[in-house]
Amino acid sequence: MATEQRERGFDHTTVEPKWQREWDEADVFRIEDSAEDPEYVLAMFPYTSGNLHMGHVRNYTITDAYARFERLRGENVLHPMGWDSFGLPAENAAEERDTNPRDWTMKCIESMKEQLQAMGFGYDWEREVTTCDPDYYKWNQWLFKRFRDEDLLERQSAELNWCPSCETVLADEQVEGEAELCWRCDTPIEQREMDQWFFTITDYADELLAALDDLDGWPANVREMQRNWIGRQEGDSVAFEIPGHGEVDIFTTRLDTIHGATFFSLAPGHPVAREIAEDNEEVAEYIHEAEHADEDDLDVTSGVFTGEYAVNPATGEEIPVYVADYVLTDVGTGALYAVPAHDERDHEFAEAHDVPIQQVVEPAPDADTDPEDVDVQEEAYTPDGVLVNSGEFDGLTSEEARERFVEEFDGEHRTEYNLRDWGISRQRYWGTPIPMIRCDDCGYVPVPDEDLPVELPEFVHTTGNPLDAAEEWKHVECPDCGGDAVRETDTMDTFVDSSWYFLRYVSPDLDDAPFDADRASDWMPVDQYVGGIEHAVMHLLYARFFTKVLDDIDLLDGVREPFTDLTNQGMVLGEDGNKMSKSKGNGVSPERIIDEYGADTARLFIMEAAQPEKEFAWSPKGVQSAHRFLQNVYTLADEFADGEVAAADDSAADGPASGESAEAVAEYVAREIDATVAAATDEFEAFRFNHALQAVREMVSLLRRYREYTVPDEDTFERGLVAAVKILAPVAPHVAEEVWDRLGREGLVAEAEWPAADAPENYDVERRLVENTREDVRDIVETVGIEDPETIMLAVAPEWKHRAHDIAANADGNVVGTVMGDEQLRQQGEDAADFAKDLAAQSEALDEQLPPERERAALERAAWLLEREFGADVVVRSADEADPDLAGKAEPGRPAIDIAE
Repeated sequence: MATEQRERGFDHTTVEPKWQREWDEADVFRIEDSAEDPEYVLAMFPYTSGNLHMGHVRNYTITDAYARFERLRGENVLHPMGWDSFGLPAENAAEERDTNPRDWTMKCIESMKEQLQAMGFGYDWEREVTTCDPDYYKWNQWLFKRFRDEDLLERQSAELNWCPSCETVLADEQVEGEAELCWRCDTPIEQREMDQWFFTITDYADELLAALDDLDGWPANVREMQRNWIGRQEGDSVAFEIPGHGEVDIFTTRLDTIHGATFFSLAPGHPVAREIAEDNEEVAEYIHEAEHADEDDLDVTSGVFTGEYAVNPATGEEIPVYVADYVLTDVGTGALYAVPAHDERDHEFAEAHDVPIQQVVEPAPDADTDPEDVDVQEEAYTPDGVLVNSGEFDGLTSEEARERFVEEFDGEHRTEYNLRDWGISRQRYWGTPIPMIRCDDCGYVPVPDEDLPVELPEFVHTTGNPLDAAEEWKHVECPDCGGDAVRETDTMDTFVDSSWYFLRYVSPDLDDAPFDADRASDWMPVDQYVGGIEHAVMHLLYARFFTKVLDDIDLLDGVREPFTDLTNQGMVLGEDGNKMSKSKGNGVSPERIIDEYGADTARLFIMEAAQPEKEFAWSPKGVQSAHRFLQNVYTLADEFADGEVAAADDSAADGPASGESAEAVAEYVAREIDATVAAATDEFEAFRFNHALQAVREMVSLLRRYREYTVPDEDTFERGLVAAVKILAPVAPHVAEEVWDRLGREGLVAEAEWPAADAPENYDVERRLVENTREDVRDIVETVGIEDPETIMLAVAPEWKHRAHDIAANADGNVVGTVMGDEQLRQQGEDAADFAKDLAAQSEALDEQLPPERERAALERAAWLLEREFGADVVVRSADEADPDLAGKAEPGRPAIDIAE
């Protein structure tokens, strides 16, 4: 068959399913239970919405590429996938479609699994977990009981959204609009106090905070977000009396300012605020509005005077009491004394409500600020200093005053946290039933282990809590006394499911424990975890909490943190630069891209577009470019396999076919291959996939230019193709397998060895030399207007200039004096002195340069690039061989150039 008549290229609709079958049959991605300390690569598992979006595709392409890379490097790799399948959206979907959450969820899982498989993601599907499966959530219940045994479970009162019409608690997501209406019946919601189950995560607050310092593989912003969420503060508490309402505790880090308190503030949710509201319509209305306000609309000047006064224990003065929504119920005590002279928020509020501002701290004598320059009426003075206007305590430093005032005003020094215990109760159906039974005589009794799992009953469409309506399921005997009892009808927060799922992958079929403790202790922590920044606090904090508890109860051995390295992938934006969404109509369907271009094209474009943590906009041109590149790689390999690239009579070749020039070209290409492999390895390790892919694009382009210039050295050319295929294999695995097969290589590229090569010595210096020289030639040709150059002469700088450059680069201060202090250089006379002055002028930018003989060799290897670009003969000369006038113009790293027409 005449190969030139055969249509080149691959058909992704045939290629991709073929290699997915081959991988499956070869168990490429399966990891044996006996593997020791594998590389654990994990993406946050998806909620089962039914459809993958481009954010999913990016997330899973990142982990798949890295997992494949590590597998090529000979590592055992654990790369599993599962389903975060409980939750409110499935329950809502069931209501809307008159079905049940289980059927809806399983249908979604089936659809999403097909989409993941179509993308060619290399998961060990034998380790798949589904959180709504009783075999999984049984262990949620078992762990709930273990936490209870460890006194990490409490029942506390909490304020919840209540729909009086549906007679059920609503999640925040079920409350719609500014009017705060029930999503189902449009009834205005109410706030209701209800008893809930809480995990006492606050017991671990100090360790959760301190351990962040050791999470070097996490983004700094994520660690800071967790620090702020935990919010540890050292401070003091004192009591202010509000006559008629008793004493109210406050917590402050600035007790030194207490004499400057000019008003008192209560959070809208504070019990005393609600007590006052019972007899004060204006306060009641304000509290209602504050509770229903959007957090984005928070105004630090918003507040209402209650008509009540608090007694300042430091001065005995009465100060007005306000309810203000800048005071948060769950921070500190939900009450504070306000010192507008020394707090910016208090200052804004005082100005808005015409409250006095009294300075009680001024700069210390050694401070940079002069006390005369401080005007607290204009702005708050917030640093520590010395006390003024504080009676007998004037002159104390802020630190001394804080220590003194704790005792003086019957206060208490304590540590406060923003972190609150984790309320896990949800008044919903589609979640893990809480394994507790309420008996009138015995109280709450845990379900015995042998009766786990407590499975969900059949779904019932009801206005209230479906579990509460499941009468037959709900009524049981008390495990302790045998009397009539009722099951707990709350289900668990779905964050419980995701707080340990990564451990279940270790032994997903284990039926007598949540996971194999020995194996988990060996395989954990997860080496590389990838997921969205939206999970930076809650999910990651809860997973860290669970891991520490599991270690403390001997289910893990010394594993205190779940994730070593964390990457938060950036969003994929629409072409308009906005976040993709259905409402904006700027979304792109992964299925459409797969159908039109193939999974590898989508994967390659996504990984080339930006580093994983950066956002980028979807680009049809970028997709087309990725597709063309993959076709080009295949075509080049196909031509080589057919013997066309190395054909002796290749008419496309216009350069030397043999001899020293051909050897120099082959050596140049070989060095570029080595450099590309070394760079790609480093970039993959650093999660800079886009840089690695750019390097392989350049190498493939170089191979094509090589075969167009001359009959290439077959071994060199094939080595370049094989290296390109292996580097592409983690990102475009189907095309890589097809090319691997076309090249006649044994086995699968997915199971091959990663190419090994070190970058040539001083490669960066050499590459800079070549690129600068090519650019200089272009500038000369363009500036002079040379249309048809015949010869390009390059002259390397003489040895003495290289010596002067090296001395100048290491000179400390006086460059000219140091250079001319060298006896050999002084022999060059004025030439050396003039050159020394030039070096001094650019002393801050003197880069490393090659010695003259190596500079010449590098230019000779790269001469073919100039010959190919300009169609001219290229001659490289040493300074001794070149015309003296030409050589005199050369500098290290900048050969002199003479172009003849």
